[in-house]
Amino acid sequence: MEISETQVKNILTRTTGFLETVSSHSVQPYRGCSYGNSLCGVGCYVQHNFWVTKGRAWGSFLEARTNAADVYRATVDRERRWAERNRGGVFGIYMSSSTDPFVPQESRFGITRSLLDAMLEQSPDVLIVQTHSHRVVDEMDRLSALSSGCDLRVHVSIETDRESVMGLPRHASSVSDRFEAVKRMKESGVRTVVTVSPLLSIEDPQRFFECIAESADSVVIDHFVEGDGTPDGRHTMRTRLPDVLRTIDAETLSLDYRDRMVAIAEGIMPGRVGVHIDGFAGRLGPQAS
Repeated sequence: MEISETQVKNILTRTTGFLETVSSHSVQPYRGCSYGNSLCGVGCYVQHNFWVTKGRAWGSFLEARTNAADVYRATVDRERRWAERNRGGVFGIYMSSSTDPFVPQESRFGITRSLLDAMLEQSPDVLIVQTHSHRVVDEMDRLSALSSGCDLRVHVSIETDRESVMGLPRHASSVSDRFEAVKRMKESGVRTVVTVSPLLSIEDPQRFFECIAESADSVVIDHFVEGDGTPDGRHTMRTRLPDVLRTIDAETLSLDYRDRMVAIAEGIMPGRVGVHIDGFAGRLGPQAS
């Protein structure tokens, strides 16, 4: 993997498309992702974004945005005013939509940590932290402090209950480690959400959603059909993920499978289930979809 350092002129990106009803802005501490060659990278939607990859293989590069916190401090007032005028008065940040804030190299660069420190000084109204990694607990103190000053949700992706999927690489972070991280975050008082995205084959749906109900405040279920930016999931269909899923359970490839999992989840944790974009925006329950 090629690892580099870069400086940026802007770190608060005004959202469009998928994220427009979720938050007013997104923040990317890094460009690229170290987890691109792990299981989550196979179905990662970002690999289809040429503006991010610039033709490079997903998982082959990581750029650390070393001045991210300074740029946040310099632009946060301007972007807050923009959100107040254009997004219903709510200044919300999604961190992150195109990378993972807790890549292993975060221990070296500390970009995410510095951004959280800057947000403690000038907090958004809403902060959604999205990760595939149990390493989120490294910042539990900062996140706990932030939760008292803004509407904070920590989203941890757990896309299957299978610790390994034959034909796919290893998880970047084990299922058990992620469940433990979710539990610890919730116990610390931080609102936690398990995002089952993209939904993969679940071996024991009843037990899986019971574990989520015990560990998290809510769950979001999202399928690559619609979820990968195309109505029919054609981006994902060009990856090896569909062929692997067919060998396990071909029904996994349809939205009907998602709807079945939603029904099971809703039976176990009523009113705490979100679907697709509504779930990421915090709109839960049958009335949201």
